[in-house]
Amino acid sequence: MSALYQRRLQQFIEEVTVYPVSCEPLARGRSDIQWLEAVLAGGARIVQLRDKVSDDRTLYEKALAFRQRTQEAGALFIVNNRLDIALLADADGLHLGNTDIPAEEARRLFPDGIIGVSANTEEQAATAAARGASYYNIGPLFPTQTKKRLTPFLGPEAVERFSRRSDLPFTVMGGIKLHHVPDLCRRGARRLAVVTALTEADDIAAETRRWTEAIARYSGCRTQLVSG
Repeated sequence: MSALYQRRLQQFIEEVTVYPVSCEPLARGRSDIQWLEAVLAGGARIVQLRDKVSDDRTLYEKALAFRQRTQEAGALFIVNNRLDIALLADADGLHLGNTDIPAEEARRLFPDGIIGVSANTEEQAATAAARGASYYNIGPLFPTQTKKRLTPFLGPEAVERFSRRSDLPFTVMGGIKLHHVPDLCRRGARRLAVVTALTEADDIAAETRRWTEAIARYSGCRTQLVSG
């Protein structure tokens, strides 16, 4: 395990609370770059670029912009789905769904990267480490606009069931709203990935702060808050 990978993973474990995921079509006319600036201003310590509609050149250029701004902010930068873009943009990591390239192959080509995998079943959580993952995502927990065709939804009780199957750090995702935070944190969730809760917010920076503060309040996890 390289020193670079260890630093990235330590930052993920120690600093990540709210995990903002971009989705320009659900951002009320705001661009991914505008969203990025806002979540970083709100104190996010990680961002994921999730763009399934842009052409490759546009996505590459957007990833370079994300890389520059996250480096300036000291935040981690994760690319959804696209190993090529993650490597070309020098991202900190990659998140893979169950229909993407195998995590084992991504790990071979991206040895220093944080690699996350989606876990829709307990077995997928249990095998995440053996497949080369750094973390796994439990979800979708609740109905969500980004996974309309994916059912059944797992419910909050999945946090305890899935986390018993693996020692890796994990995130949770899928239709999570601010009022879910206390229950999810009590069940052991520490890193909550959200899309529309932030992309559709009137004030994205202020909403990011609210999420960061709420997760810290109910989980006691280490975090860095911004003032204002």
